[in-house]
Amino acid sequence: MTATPWQPYSPMVPRAPRAPRRPGRTPRPVRDLLVLAGLPLAVAPVLAAAFAGGGTRRWFGGRAENQRAEAQAAKDAAAAAFYELDTAQRDLRISVETITAVDDSPAARRAVADFERLGRRIDEASGRYIAAVDAHDLDRDDLEASAASRARTELSAAEKELGRVKQELDRFAEGLGPLLGKAETQLARLAPAVERARQALRAASDALDAVRGAGLRADGLAARLAALAPELTRLNQGAGQHGVPQTLERAERVTREAESVRAEAERLPERAEEIDRRLVSLRTRAQALTTRAGQVEPVLSELRRRFTAACWQDLQHVPEQAAESVRQAEGRLREARAARDEQRWPDATALLSTVRALLNTTDEAVSAAGDRLRRLNAVQKDPQQEIERTRFAIRDAQRLAMAGRNTPDPRHARPLDDAVARLERAIGTLEGRHPDYWHFLTETEAVRQTVAGVVSRIREERGAGH
Repeated sequence: MTATPWQPYSPMVPRAPRAPRRPGRTPRPVRDLLVLAGLPLAVAPVLAAAFAGGGTRRWFGGRAENQRAEAQAAKDAAAAAFYELDTAQRDLRISVETITAVDDSPAARRAVADFERLGRRIDEASGRYIAAVDAHDLDRDDLEASAASRARTELSAAEKELGRVKQELDRFAEGLGPLLGKAETQLARLAPAVERARQALRAASDALDAVRGAGLRADGLAARLAALAPELTRLNQGAGQHGVPQTLERAERVTREAESVRAEAERLPERAEEIDRRLVSLRTRAQALTTRAGQVEPVLSELRRRFTAACWQDLQHVPEQAAESVRQAEGRLREARAARDEQRWPDATALLSTVRALLNTTDEAVSAAGDRLRRLNAVQKDPQQEIERTRFAIRDAQRLAMAGRNTPDPRHARPLDDAVARLERAIGTLEGRHPDYWHFLTETEAVRQTVAGVVSRIREERGAGH
C-alpha cells in the first residue's frame, strides 16, 4: 500500500517493495508538481522533505504510543482515586453534619476540627491531580515520548497522594463511629418522640372533653394543657431550628405532662365519687366522736375518785379539747362540701385530710381516758402480772448477753443491771396507802423499752461479727 504525503502508512501494514532511488534525484511526483506550479527544480529537495514529514512521527511512534498508553492508564487510575476520595468525603460530611446537629460535646467539636483539617489535605491533593491533568494533553497527535513519560509520572504521584489522603479519611471515619452511632440513635428517637408527644396531647384533650361531657369541670387540668400549646408549636418547628437534644427533651417533657393531664382527667369521675364517700364517712365519724367525748367526763370522775392526781391530771382537759377538735372538724367538713360543689378538687381533698387528722387526734385523746382507767384497774387488782412480765424481759436479755461468754460485755451488763434496779424502785412505789399506779406502769414500760434496746444491739453486733 502506497502512502500519500498527507496520509502516512501504518507501520503495521506491509509495504510493497519499490526500486531504490538514486541519491540526489527528485522523486517523479514532486518534479511533476514543480513543473505544473512553475517552480524551479532547486526547491524540490525542500518540498520533498516537507511532504515526507507527515510520516516522520510514525517511524519513531512505537515508543511514544506506549508512553501515551501508560500515561492514559495513570490518568484513568488518578481519576478513579479522585472520584473515590470525593465520594468518601461527601459521605463523611453527611456523618459529621449529623453529629454536629445532635452533639455539642468537646469530642464532637474535635471531630469537626479534624474533618476541616482533612478537607484542606483533600483540597491540596485534588489540586495537584487537577494541575497534572490540565498540564498534559494526552490526545495530541504530536505528543512526544518524554512528555507522555512526564505526564505518567505526575499523574501516578497524584494518584498515590489521593490514595494516602483516602486512607487518612478512612481512619478518621473509623474513629468517628461512636459519635456517629450516638447521634444516629438520637435522630432515630426524634421522630417517634415528637409523635408520642402529639398523641399524648390529643389523648389529654379527648379525656378533658369526656369529663366535661359528664358535667364535671376540669379548669385546672385545662389550664395545664393550654400551657403546653407553645411547646407543641416549638415541636412543629422542628429540630433544625431548636436542636435535636432540646427537641428530644421537649418532646419527652410534653409527653409526661400530657399523660399526667390525661390520667387525672380519666380519674376525675372516680375522684369525685371518692370525695363524696369521704364526706359522708367523716361526718359520721365526727358525730360518733361527739358522743364518745361526752363519755370522757364520767371516766375522769372515776379516776379522780379512786386514784391519785398523778394518774389523771394529764387527762382533765380531754373533754374540752375533744369538743373543740370536733367543732373544727365539722367546720372543715362544710368547707370541703363547698369546694366539692364548686369542683375545686384539690381544695376539697386537702380539707378532708385536715378533718381526718383532727378526728384522729380527738379519737386518741378520748380513747386515752378509757384506756387509762382499764390499765389502772388491772394493775390495782394484780400488780404482780406487770412485774413478772418485766422481769421475764430482763432475764431473757441477760441470757442472750451471756450466750457463748463467761462474763457479759460491760456495755450490755450495765444497762441491764440498771433496769433491774429501776424495776425494784418502781415496785417500791406500790407500797403505802395511795400508791401511784400510773408511775409504776410508765416505769415498767420504760424498763422493757431499755431492755429491748440492749437485745437489739447484741443481735446487731453478733450479726456483723458473723
